[in-house]
Amino acid sequence: MTRGQSRNNQHKPKDKLSQTPEKDIQREGMDVEFAEDTADLEDKEAQSRSRAADKRAHEHDQS
Repeated sequence: MTRGQSRNNQHKPKDKLSQTPEKDIQREGMDVEFAEDTADLEDKEAQSRSRAADKRAHEHDQS
């Protein structure tokens, strides 16, 4: 017998992958709220890019 074909390995249960709880899954495209007073420059830039992208998508849908 070659490596991996021994009788010792035949009856081992296959390990299951752990599943992420539903409450911890972040859906794509969901907005995250933040307080305006704690937002830094990067947060504000991301907000403006998001608004611009939403506007482009809305214009594209109407045409």
